Amino acid sequence: MAGHGGGRRGAAHEEEHENHERWLVSYADMMTLLMVLFIVLFAISQVDQKKFSALKEGLAQGLGSTTNVVVSGGTGVTQIDGVAPVPVSIGGAGSAQNTAQGAQRQAPSSGGGSAKDTLAAARREAANLAAIEKKISAALRAKGLDSSVRFKVTERGLVVALVSDDVFFANASADLRPKGRVVLKAIGPVLRSLSQDIAVEGHANHLALRSSAYPSNWELSAARAGSVVRYLQSDDGLAATRLSATGFGSSRPLYRSSDHRSITFNRRVDVVLVSDQPSAVRSLVPKIAPQLSNL
Repeated sequence: MAGHGGGRRGAAHEEEHENHERWLVSYADMMTLLMVLFIVLFAISQVDQKKFSALKEGLAQGLGSTTNVVVSGGTGVTQIDGVAPVPVSIGGAGSAQNTAQGAQRQAPSSGGGSAKDTLAAARREAANLAAIEKKISAALRAKGLDSSVRFKVTERGLVVALVSDDVFFANASADLRPKGRVVLKAIGPVLRSLSQDIAVEGHANHLALRSSAYPSNWELSAARAGSVVRYLQSDDGLAATRLSATGFGSSRPLYRSSDHRSITFNRRVDVVLVSDQPSAVRSLVPKIAPQLSNL
């Protein structure tokens, strides 16, 4: 009995043995994880300076500037291409000067150029379009046809509006009339001497079309634009790559249908000499260009 009891006491003594250093294992695991975390954070925060320099130089060359440009502020949702509209005073002493000063304040700096450079380019483009208008007007005046065309400078370029009422096309027809051919033949040499692309756009008035050849004004306006393009290419020798034809139907009128002028002047073909200047320059041209005439 004594021996049996002594054996149980020995077994109990072994079971009561406890390891008081187990916390060291958990502590070491935690420290290892922290070390790995900081190593990863350090690794992903490193920047390859050589690759960064190569990227910066590539972007600078692509944007046409090799200097660092500091940009302040941002582009608001109400801004259009970074250009805010400039108040224009029509008529009155000093209105042209005020317009130019306002345009200079609003001219954006982009592509490595300053606002002064942008304004200077806009002035050159406006002068160029004015010179083109004078050439076309002189060619038409020599034929007594200057009243058949109207001019306007827009952000797209110089718009030469060919009023089609009884001059270029008969009612519900896309066949050029003899007088319309004379007008195109007069302005053809001027257009041929230029480098701008030419967009020909057909327009119609709001009156319903009654024609078996054209279901609606959409088809008629497109056919009229096509007739002008075909004549400019075949008879005036303009390159086909410079020409395009589009029909807008009655969707872009010059005058409301309630205006008596809408019947005549909304029915037209626009020959647009498309400007090749950047958008920042084109947006300033109508503001500083002379008021040539109203469509």
